[in-house]
Amino acid sequence: MLTSTPVQLYLGAAGYCTHPEVLTLRGGSIRPVRFPAGFACIIHPVHGAMLLDTGYSSRFFDETARLPNALYRYITPVVYQEQDSAVHFLKRIGLRASDIRYVILSHFHGDHIAGVRDFPQAQFIYLPQAYDAVRSLGPLAAVKAGFLSGLLPDDFTQRSLPLTGRPRQWTEVRGAKVDGGTGTEAEVTGRTLTGTGAEAPRILPWDEVYDIFGDGSLLGVDVSGHAAGMMGILLRTEQHEYFLCADAVWSSRAFREQRRPHALAGIIMSDRRKYRSNFDKLVQLHQQFPALRIVPSHCEEVLSDWGTGGTTHE
Repeated sequence: MLTSTPVQLYLGAAGYCTHPEVLTLRGGSIRPVRFPAGFACIIHPVHGAMLLDTGYSSRFFDETARLPNALYRYITPVVYQEQDSAVHFLKRIGLRASDIRYVILSHFHGDHIAGVRDFPQAQFIYLPQAYDAVRSLGPLAAVKAGFLSGLLPDDFTQRSLPLTGRPRQWTEVRGAKVDGGTGTEAEVTGRTLTGTGAEAPRILPWDEVYDIFGDGSLLGVDVSGHAAGMMGILLRTEQHEYFLCADAVWSSRAFREQRRPHALAGIIMSDRRKYRSNFDKLVQLHQQFPALRIVPSHCEEVLSDWGTGGTTHE
């Protein structure tokens, strides 16, 4: 097993945008296709309910009503209805917005953070380099980086728990537990992790991971390239293991068929070299762990096969 403590997982999407497929998949069609704004609800046995990203919300349209932010909406046309929101999704699985204790942000693009104001009691977990890369950008540079600062709550910094601790070797945290198990990685930095004694081969393409809660249950992986400091999450349920890979690819076909996006997609990337490196590692991960369920944030196939239509999934 790649992680230790099992969690419950629900996959959903809040709206979608459209792009020509060829931009996201080399050799794809020039016709526009849907890219759902995916998010995940994770229920941890100790730390409770949390989200990975939020998808769109009506605030996205408020923030893109005027130039220069309106360029974001023109370039990526968005379809969204209020019943698509993460809050409504949570209601369908028996949760309230106030039940969400943490929102893990894979990165700071608008389609991933548009709903964060709906969770006023949640704390925010992310890699600090992700926020550092966008927080001081001017208006045009922010739009190019896909960042709309008005989507974040005024007290964002005060409610943030950035993962400032050093990443750990995957073999060190695999199956690890922390006595008490009550803090995030940022809060438990310095505690001694005790493994299960089982020795694991060093075959994970990413050697270093962030043990978010210090118990080996959620392992953050730096998959930068599409955006600086972008983080994917390794986890498992009682039935399956998952890698929620954010925007490391736009579709499952990309890593299965080893088809990178069109060169024009590099215009919006923070680092093309890192993108290629992490793309190759994702292909390697799929080949080494074929049973692992890899979940790109914008893949309709994944949402159709493993998504939650308002009923319990895992």
